[in-house]
Amino acid sequence: MNFSPKEKAFLQSIEEARFATVGNMPHVKPVSFIFEDDSFYIATDYKTRTYKNVKDNPKAAISVDIYKIGGHKAVLAQGEIKIIEEGPEFAKIYAKFFEKFEWVRRDPWKEKEAPFLKLVPKTKTSWGL
Repeated sequence: MNFSPKEKAFLQSIEEARFATVGNMPHVKPVSFIFEDDSFYIATDYKTRTYKNVKDNPKAAISVDIYKIGGHKAVLAQGEIKIIEEGPEFAKIYAKFFEKFEWVRRDPWKEKEAPFLKLVPKTKTSWGL
């Protein structure tokens, strides 16, 4: 899935999104994310509903938007989750989270202490960009 230059610029300028997973019930929550190599990375903990859901059902969606009357901008992507717990990809994304988010610098973690969820989009749509 390829994103346009405008979509990429928008996604790299935003820090928060809504992330949806499905277990027994749909589950949506606000998340901090990184957009890198046409994929979304979300930090989570092993004991969260989100993590439990993606272990059972790797399908998820993310909605990144700015709501302005007459100027709404958004990207919605749906796809499958890959769990990143260690290795070079973990180190690369962790470094980006550490640089971008003060809350990561305040409470750092190591490999296998908390994973990243990598949403690899299968479909996407955007508007206002």
